[in-house]
Amino acid sequence: MTHSRSPLRFFAAAVLVFAAAAAQAAPHAISIAQARALPLGTVVTVDGSVTTPSGAFESSFFDKGFGLQDKSAGIYVSLQTNLGVAPRAQARVTGTLQDSFGLLILVPADPSDVKIHGAGRRVKPEFVATGAVGEATEGRIVRVVGTITQAPASDGDFGSKFFVDDGSGELQIFVNTQTGIDLSGLMAGQTVSVTGFSSQFETHYEIDPRFPADIEVRNP
Repeated sequence: MTHSRSPLRFFAAAVLVFAAAAAQAAPHAISIAQARALPLGTVVTVDGSVTTPSGAFESSFFDKGFGLQDKSAGIYVSLQTNLGVAPRAQARVTGTLQDSFGLLILVPADPSDVKIHGAGRRVKPEFVATGAVGEATEGRIVRVVGTITQAPASDGDFGSKFFVDDGSGELQIFVNTQTGIDLSGLMAGQTVSVTGFSSQFETHYEIDPRFPADIEVRNP
C-alpha cells in the first residue's frame, strides 16, 4: 500500500513546527508579584498595564522607562529607548531583575523585548496612608491625602520635592522635571491629594507623580 503525501498532511506538520517555534520565542509570563520575589539577576517575563508615560521620570531615573502593573503588583521597566508608551497600554516585557538605588527594576536586553499588544485594564490608584508607603507598595500606583509639612524645594537638575503627612508618618513627594507639574502654588499647611508611582531612592520611600492632575489641593 502506498501512502499519499497530501498537502493537508504537510500543512498540519508545518503548523506544529510553527507552534513549537512560537512557544520557544514567547517565554511564559509570570505575575509581577512572583517576579518581585525572585533573586536579582533573574530573567523573567511579565505582562501588565503601563502606568506611567515613557520617560516621565528621566531626570531622576536617568532613563526613558515606564511603570507596569498587573493585578498582583507593579514594577518599573528601565529602558534607554523611548518607546512612546502611555498608561493603559498592555505590555509584555522580558528582562533582568536589577536594583537601582534601592528600587527593584526590570531591564530588557533590547527594546524588542517589550511587546505592546492592545489596551490594558485601567489601573486605579490604591489609597494608602503616608506612613504605609514602602516595600509593600513599591511599583504600584498609589494615592495619599495629607498636609504639606515641608514646602516644595528644588533638588537641582533632578526635579523638586515636598513632604506630606496624614499623621501616620512623613512622606516625600518627588516631582521629575519631565512631568511639567507646577508646584508654585503649594505651601506648608495645605491639604493635598497626591497620586503617583510608589518608588524608592536609597533608604527612603516616595511617591512620584506623573501628571499635573496627580496633585490636587484640597484646601487652597
